[in-house]
Amino acid sequence: MTDLTALKYSEEHEWVAADGATATVGITDYAADALGDIVFVELPEVGTELSRGDVFGEAESTKSVSELYAPVAGTVSEVNQAVVDDPSLLNSSPFEDAWLIKVTVADDATDGLLDRDAYVALTEG
Repeated sequence: MTDLTALKYSEEHEWVAADGATATVGITDYAADALGDIVFVELPEVGTELSRGDVFGEAESTKSVSELYAPVAGTVSEVNQAVVDDPSLLNSSPFEDAWLIKVTVADDATDGLLDRDAYVALTEG
């Protein structure tokens, strides 16, 4: 089980797990619940350069389409093909199996992102 307090969060409902120069990015359970049953995910190609705030893909549910925003800047180093093949993973396992992309980043990549308490306060407000 992922330690949710160790993650950083964006106001656009993405989470980041930083491990040295690699940041793993996904969407939160709050976002997955708000979207409903997710049926399609579009992700960038490996090698794509991202700036913080860039749209890097989209998640489509039976209710709506939502853009995915990069919470960190860097180069996409890996894409989770399992989520592309089975988008429902975002509903069933948003913090474990359904990470979206891995990004090669600078050391201070998570500066300015929210901690778990601040994110929970944001979603409850």
